[in-house]
Amino acid sequence: MSKLLAAAVLATLSLAAGSNAMAEESPWLVRVRAVHLDTADKSDPVGGVGASDRITVSSKTIPDFDISYFFTPNLAAELLLTYPQKHDVALDGKNIGTFKHLPPTLLLQYHFVLNSPFKPYVGAGVNYTTMSKVDLLGGKGGLEHDSFGLALQAGVDYAIDKKWSLNFDVKKVQIRSDVSISGAKVSRVKVDPLLVGVGVGYRF
Repeated sequence: MSKLLAAAVLATLSLAAGSNAMAEESPWLVRVRAVHLDTADKSDPVGGVGASDRITVSSKTIPDFDISYFFTPNLAAELLLTYPQKHDVALDGKNIGTFKHLPPTLLLQYHFVLNSPFKPYVGAGVNYTTMSKVDLLGGKGGLEHDSFGLALQAGVDYAIDKKWSLNFDVKKVQIRSDVSISGAKVSRVKVDPLLVGVGVGYRF
């Protein structure tokens, strides 16, 4: 009986220690990254089937900031933020104007807990993009104001210590918009960017 009692006490103490360790670790993680946004550059042909003119959107490198909240050591939610990004738009290789877009993205992540400083994760979620300051074809061209789409993610954090980490992250985001000239739809653009980012994270 005494051995069973001792084992029960040890098990209780171990669970308590584990709970305290989790309680000491903040559920909040923030990251800052440099991200290369590589657009898919796909669109319906302007002028209909058989036409060769297509619309393309420029790729660029942007900053981003994200906030993650860990519900458990494995399960977290991440909100990706940046400021409105300006892109050049071309038709058959010739510049026809610019627009700005703001693409906040919310993802649910699964983090693999390993006995290693490498902490990989995968995620899936939704993207909401707003288009603004559209200036195409001298004001004759237009884009849809809103775009909703899916987002997929894979990445890894490398723990430097209990607070700081390095991060490598890849996302594929669905961003699409109808293109109009003088109010008439002429094409549909699939921006659908691949975002490859590197940065640092801090766990509060």
